[in-house]
Parts: sequence; structure tokens; C-alpha cells
Amino acid sequence: MPAQISTHSGCDLDATSDAIDEVNALKGKMWNEQSEFDEGKDKSKFRDYESACDRVKTFYKEQHEKQTVAFNIKARVDFKSRRRARMSVWEAIEMLNTLIDDSDPDTSLSQIEHLLQTAEAIRRDGKPEWMQLTGLLHDLGKLLLLFGSEGQWDVVGDTFVVGCKFSDKIIYPDTFKNNPDSYDAIYSTEYGIYKPHCGLDNVMLSWGHDEYLYHVLKDQSTLPAEALAMIRYHSFYPWHREGAYKHLMNEKDVEILEAVKAFNPYDLYSKSDEPCNAEELKLYYQGLISKYFPSAIDW
Repeated sequence: MPAQISTHSGCDLDATSDAIDEVNALKGKMWNEQSEFDEGKDKSKFRDYESACDRVKTFYKEQHEKQTVAFNIKARVDFKSRRRARMSVWEAIEMLNTLIDDSDPDTSLSQIEHLLQTAEAIRRDGKPEWMQLTGLLHDLGKLLLLFGSEGQWDVVGDTFVVGCKFSDKIIYPDTFKNNPDSYDAIYSTEYGIYKPHCGLDNVMLSWGHDEYLYHVLKDQSTLPAEALAMIRYHSFYPWHREGAYKHLMNEKDVEILEAVKAFNPYDLYSKSDEPCNAEELKLYYQGLISKYFPSAIDW
């Protein structure tokens, strides 16, 4: 098992993640067709990212400067070269919860609370079991902070394509000026290292908790393609909210875009619901996990 990190680092990550989510939730009207749990919530407010707190601005500046093609290749080689842990999915959920110091009055809800609230909102809307389970799992990639990430910038935050010109639909696009890929003869072009309509399966997204978890689960579960897309792309806001990267999409991406949009409201708007009782819900969700996963998987 990897060495534990301090709860202070976990609290910092959670505060940054929550600040990012707050901005995302308020920035524009969310696509929420067929979701019912959030009908009473006001999602029509608009908020410019320039009004976000300094924590968000500082975070994205670092992320945009450091998420290069070279780093992303290194991160994927590192992922394939070692096993960080072997444990059950529920053990991973409990491990993720160590990122929060519950005694700190300045922290918000625990990680497991957010996962359960997301899953329970999907369950209340009568969505299929695999989607409920996706809600429970979607942020497990934040375990990267326990597994030797370089900081927060390679764990959380909106994701984007590397290896081609950085889209102006990414928040704070000016902060890419200190990213060396912005001046590369190939990486700075519209298509970069890719071909027109090559499909998102064939592009490299900035490394973080979404991409990490997708690669962990895709060959170790029987989750459907829609679930894996929800996990992989739920932070890919330039694509699923702002309409960027259409020149790289194929027909499959058009279909999975709707799945990602269907999931997103549950991720963003379930946090204000009533707290969940983890012990009461544990048996139910362990039953779902057993339908799609073996008893233990490699992390």
C-alpha cells in the first residue's frame, strides 16, 4: 500500500475541488433534461470565471502551464509501469475518505458523502443500477493524491486535449502562454498530432482523476461504455458544455456526449441534498459493486 499523506493536503484538495465545482455549477444553465431531483434548484445564474476565488485562478494557472504533451506521456507510462494498490472498490471509497479531516470546521462534506449523494440522486430518479454505481465511483480517481501525484494540478480541474492547439473554450485560455506546447510547431496547430474526426478515444486528455480512473476501470469492470464515458469526460467542460473539439469528434462521440450531459447535473447539483448515512447505504452499494467488479482490482 502507498504511504499516506497528511490530512492537510487532503483538505487543500477538497477545498480546491469544491471551489472549481461551485464555479462550474453557476457559470451557465446546465443541460438537465429528464433529471428530476434538481427541478427546484436555480441553475439559470451566470457567473464569469473572472469572479472566481483566487484559489481557482491560481490552480488553473499552474495546471495550464504544466499539462504538456511530455508530462502526459510520462504520466501514462508511470500508470502502466506500477501497481499502486490492490483492493476492493469499497475499500478504495473508504481510502478516498481519508483525504478529509472531519475535525476541521472549515472543511465541507467528505468525499464519500459527495459520492453517495450523487449516487442517491441518480437512484431517486429511477436511473439504471450501472448509472447509480457510476455516480458512486466517478471521483475515485482523486486517489491519485495518495498515490504520488505532483500536486493538485494533475488530479482535479477541468480537462482538455493536449497535443493540439489549446482551445479558447478552456477557462482562462491566456494562462497557456507559459506552456511550452503553445509554441511548438506541431502542438500549436488546430489538429496537432491528430487527424480530423479521429474520435476522442484517440486523443490525449490532460491527466487527472477522470483519466486515471477510466484507465483503472475499463479493463477491470463490466460497466457499459456509457458509464466509462461519464467517468472519463465528466470534467471535460470545454467539450460537453462549450462545444469545443468538434473537429476531433466521430459518430461515437456524438452518442456519448449525451450520456455525459445526462450525468453532469447529478455530479454538480446533488451536494446540497440531505446528508447520506454511509453505514445504512453500504450494503446496497456493495451489492451493486459485486455485479460489475471482482472482489479486488489493481489501482
